[in-house]
Amino acid sequence: MANPLMFDSVWRDKQKFEEAEAQYQQVLAGTAAKGAPGAKDKKSGKSGGSTIKNEIAEARQQIQKVLNSHKGNYIQIIGGSGGASSDNSQVMKRVASLEKENRDLKKVVEDMKTLVQKLENRVSKLEGGTSAPSAQAPAPPKPAPAEDDDDDDDIDLFGSDEDDEEVDRIRKERLAAYEAKKAKKPALIAKSSLILDVKPWDDETDMKKMEEEVRKITADGLLWGAAKLVPVGYGIKKLQINCVIEDDKISTDFLEDEITALEDYVQSMDIAAFNKI
Repeated sequence: MANPLMFDSVWRDKQKFEEAEAQYQQVLAGTAAKGAPGAKDKKSGKSGGSTIKNEIAEARQQIQKVLNSHKGNYIQIIGGSGGASSDNSQVMKRVASLEKENRDLKKVVEDMKTLVQKLENRVSKLEGGTSAPSAQAPAPPKPAPAEDDDDDDDIDLFGSDEDDEEVDRIRKERLAAYEAKKAKKPALIAKSSLILDVKPWDDETDMKKMEEEVRKITADGLLWGAAKLVPVGYGIKKLQINCVIEDDKISTDFLEDEITALEDYVQSMDIAAFNKI
């Protein structure tokens, strides 16, 4: 740190003041040369060194002022450093508190890991996982013996001819019962649900009459459903009607031929939706 006194003007005239101090000491000792600034004037009887003495005193006063002013600055700096040390102590306390919290959190995490590992091991044992070596896989259930097997066990296939005849009779009875049961079981009928768009010639077509004519189309495997009028544009509406057909008996070509045959009412027919049932 630079000395604050080096910026004061008194140090720029250091040599001058040192020479003045030396002459002043010579005057006090009576060894000053004649004609020197510090010698006495015979006429006036006054000492020429009084001026130098005053300048030295003034210089000393200025030095003392500078020292006093900088002393106050040193006190402020020291006081400021004391505040910084107080802040540092608070920071250190905060750091110590954070380190303690960090250690506590690490401990909690380790405890949680241990607990989770224990729970996983317990669940694995309960579910019969690989982590439980003592657990054994359950044996697969034995298939239930069929009724035919029970009946066959009661029959001695290596018995007499009478036993052979009994076996044949039982087999024939069972085959007959199976065929009868199979004949009584209803066959699966494939059906489809259709939505038909039937378009008239113009807006003057009687849509109610056209629907009646369409519903007059009947056939085995054809069932008509709900119907509604859907606007097409320019005041024209189309008939949208639902029907269910049996795939083996009714085809879409049959429906188109029958409906378009109503030339007085129907211009065309389209299939809007086709879904298997």
